[in-house]
Amino acid sequence: MFKWKAEKKQPMESTAHSLSVDELKKQLEEELASRSDISFRTLKVEGKRVLFSFLPSLIDQNKLDEFVLQPIQRNSKKDMTVEVAAQVLPISQLSASNQLNEIVESIAEGNVYIYIDGEPCGLLANVSSTAERSLEKGETEALVYGPKISFTESLQVNVNILMSNLKDANLCIQDVEVGTRVKARIKLVYIKDIADPTNIESFQQRISELQVDYIPDTTVLGQLIENNSWTVFPQLMTTELPDRISNAIVNGKVAVLMDRSPAALYGPTPFFTFFESTEDIYMRWNMAFFLRLLRLTAIFLSVLLTPAYVAVLTYHYEVIPSALLVSLGQSRANVPFPPVFEAFLLEFVIELLREAGARLPTKVGQTMGIVGGIVIGQAAVDAGFTSNILIIIIALSALGSFTTPSYLMGTAIRIIRFPIIVLAGLWGGIGIMIAFCFFLIHLLKLDTLGTPYLSPAYPFRWKDLGYSMFRFPIKYLSYRPATNHPVDGDRYPTIKAKVKKDVDE
Repeated sequence: MFKWKAEKKQPMESTAHSLSVDELKKQLEEELASRSDISFRTLKVEGKRVLFSFLPSLIDQNKLDEFVLQPIQRNSKKDMTVEVAAQVLPISQLSASNQLNEIVESIAEGNVYIYIDGEPCGLLANVSSTAERSLEKGETEALVYGPKISFTESLQVNVNILMSNLKDANLCIQDVEVGTRVKARIKLVYIKDIADPTNIESFQQRISELQVDYIPDTTVLGQLIENNSWTVFPQLMTTELPDRISNAIVNGKVAVLMDRSPAALYGPTPFFTFFESTEDIYMRWNMAFFLRLLRLTAIFLSVLLTPAYVAVLTYHYEVIPSALLVSLGQSRANVPFPPVFEAFLLEFVIELLREAGARLPTKVGQTMGIVGGIVIGQAAVDAGFTSNILIIIIALSALGSFTTPSYLMGTAIRIIRFPIIVLAGLWGGIGIMIAFCFFLIHLLKLDTLGTPYLSPAYPFRWKDLGYSMFRFPIKYLSYRPATNHPVDGDRYPTIKAKVKKDVDE
């Protein structure tokens, strides 16, 4: 039986007979009154009227003509029914429906509804046309080695890329739908005999319990399902690189793909994960080892260099070598501001240059960032607003924050410098230690999907250091990181990996 009439938040009422084409057309016009482009096409086939309802702006007109209208018009059978129409339509995505709400939602997604006069239900055929961009090189995560391809806004294309990378029979792709007003299709991707069931259930539960009208992107989804929304540190990683997602899944993590989003989300992602680059996998282990140490050192200096300058010049002159103290005094002789104000001024200018360079077109932004930094820095020194030494320190701090592969973590590092500078100006070295202890305690309290945020440093797992803080030779990484709690913890036999054989053996 039909169940056409449906008021908002009320169950649908059933009718005692099937609707006519005219009655259905009238109800669809009422439900889609806000869509002025709703179109109807009526054909008479074997004595029965067939109604086609669709939105022209969302469908592929060629698909409608070739795969829907022409097959039904060429039908040679005497009686046109729903079963006959389903047999003659050469469309894989075809479903029957007699629920008005479902029909309206499907039409709004690019489906055409086919209803034959007097039949108990109609058919929904997917002939949608979506605007998609071609596969391109990643923009936000630049690589020297490894695949350069990035995700697109098409969920189907992104799934195809991952399936071509991970041709594993145990690869699982689960469908989830979220959004009370605008529905968003989400897919959970993992390998069922590797991924921890607890992590899978955590993702499923947190996403299914969301009561949000609209989620535009995976970055917003990550903010909604993370544990602590007030912290500046991201707790789930977003990336536009399919090979990064593939490696994470093989190591026991769970990935999330979302329609209309060019980035994927995966977890659990502890703190040190954000300093890993995908090309570390493709480089020789000693080069990758050096680069990871370089990034971690650069971040440490980025956070502490400017506060140390403020603390030393305000309270701790005795730690400065006498030779440097003379040149430092000459550099600051014409600066009328205290060190804390001087540091804040330059940090603010650097952030302005960085934000302006990111918002302008690529070529203009690069030119403006380089020229603007040189001109403003030199002008600030000549005008007596700052010293030469602070210009060097600020530049090194900015460069250190830019070495972070993750844009979100790099931004978080730049933000936490400001409160540390304030405490350094108030209490010197003691203020820096107070800020350092505060952030350390804060990081110890955080977790990502139940995994400690500072893992494998806390709790300490020395084997996992080769996957996070350092990079060991591949033949010694025969296990998966214990931090991810993988079901299958072995990648390959350790003994066989270490045995070297010549060709003649």
